[in-house]
Amino acid sequence: MGKAGIMDSAGKPSNIGRVIAVRGNVVDVRFDEKLPAIYALLRANEGKIAVEVQTQLDARRVRCIALTPAQGMMRGMPVEDTGSALMAPVGPEIIARMFDVFGNAIDRLPPPTNIQWRTVHQAPPTLARLSTQTEVFETGIKIIDVLMPLERGGNAGLLGGAGVGKTVLLTEMIHNMVGKHKGVSLFCGIGERSREGQELYQEMKDAGVLPNMAMVFGQMNEPPGSRFRVGDVALTMAEYFRDVERRDVLLLIDNIFRFIQAGSEISGMMGQMPSRLGYQPTMGTELSRLEERIANTDTGAITSIQAVYVPADDFTDPAAVHVFSHLSASLALSRKRASEGLYPAIDPLQSSSKMDAPGIVGERHYRLAQETRRTLAQYEDLKDIIAMLGLEQLSAEDRKIVARARRLERFFTQPFFTTTRFTGLAGRIVSLEDALDGCERILRDEFMNYPENCLYMIGAVDEAKMKFANETAASGSSTSVRSRSRRMRPHRPSPDSSRSGRYSTRRRRQ
Repeated sequence: MGKAGIMDSAGKPSNIGRVIAVRGNVVDVRFDEKLPAIYALLRANEGKIAVEVQTQLDARRVRCIALTPAQGMMRGMPVEDTGSALMAPVGPEIIARMFDVFGNAIDRLPPPTNIQWRTVHQAPPTLARLSTQTEVFETGIKIIDVLMPLERGGNAGLLGGAGVGKTVLLTEMIHNMVGKHKGVSLFCGIGERSREGQELYQEMKDAGVLPNMAMVFGQMNEPPGSRFRVGDVALTMAEYFRDVERRDVLLLIDNIFRFIQAGSEISGMMGQMPSRLGYQPTMGTELSRLEERIANTDTGAITSIQAVYVPADDFTDPAAVHVFSHLSASLALSRKRASEGLYPAIDPLQSSSKMDAPGIVGERHYRLAQETRRTLAQYEDLKDIIAMLGLEQLSAEDRKIVARARRLERFFTQPFFTTTRFTGLAGRIVSLEDALDGCERILRDEFMNYPENCLYMIGAVDEAKMKFANETAASGSSTSVRSRSRRMRPHRPSPDSSRSGRYSTRRRRQ
């Protein structure tokens, strides 16, 4: 069996065991000399197959879960204990690169050289290191900063289906993170499709935000052990920038539900008794161990935005309940708003934030946010009446509410830097003060006599006046040109007018 006297390539004694059972991605290994620790990384088949110790069955046997496809493993195959857990690369050189769960570069570029390696099993920050101040994380996006402010060092959930602008919104936040906070961004793809990962990498590169971010992927076709650990790898990278370089980090996770799903698969394969709806009994512990590492400390903050899939739109599902218990804000994307061209397509009535309190954001911000939300809610209630009877049947006060709400909806649209090449509109970063000022002036009916489209896709609200002046000047010049051309042309009655003249003459004769 295992021989402790065998030497590895570095001249150190190797701890060698033998495979005694293989059941899919579950592998049992026997060690006669020294039993590996929990979470130790074992390698077989010349290092091509990696497994992680999950359970010590007795004094000689361990049960492992495969992090790579286990094809080719067989009984009696030698397995080497690497002596450490799964490691993640950290350092400045991981920026602008894309990695897998083992820290291998998968962007077809030469592997980074000047990097360090850290175990992915890091403890959450101690209470003594946590910041006691609750701070708002400004994104530069009006609708988020005003109605559902994010917490610096907190978790925000991004709920939405395909095609409603999740990727564009995440890309813009990465861009604003660099421009506003001088921070670094990390994208963690848990269970991503290979096509989606490649497309996202290309989109980030085309948008010019790749030089300030790193990407880690555990693809959908990989074993559940790999998908389960990729979140720990991304967090280890983020903790380096927070604790060593003292920079703020924006961590984007897509999709946190697939982390729970991978844990459920591992639990079933390890033979654990399932909990309600088939989830693993340790789901709460596993999710907390990951989420509690996202925090605001004395050296910096990791702020996380996580895409959340809600199974069958059932918000009482155990996975959704556990995820939402860790979120300080939720951003719900609306397909209806996207179809109306109201980008970012965040539904202000379905989204919420725990930061929206007078003791955190201030009295003025809280009052304006509540009044804005109330106006939009009243407009939503009036839509059915407008559809059936028309706007003219509303009272004068209700018509004012509709006008304010429609102008607020258009003011909350915003041109993004990452979509400039598609729309031709220069991107805007809008400060919180400018966003609040715009809401306050719209609610005071200052822009009641301005067309709604003047508030569409602008930054600060004063741009509406400039836009209106430019459009008025352009329409005035075009009107004068048309009038001059009409004066120069001889008058010719149109066919419609001549027909109407003959018809009226015929009626007079009758």
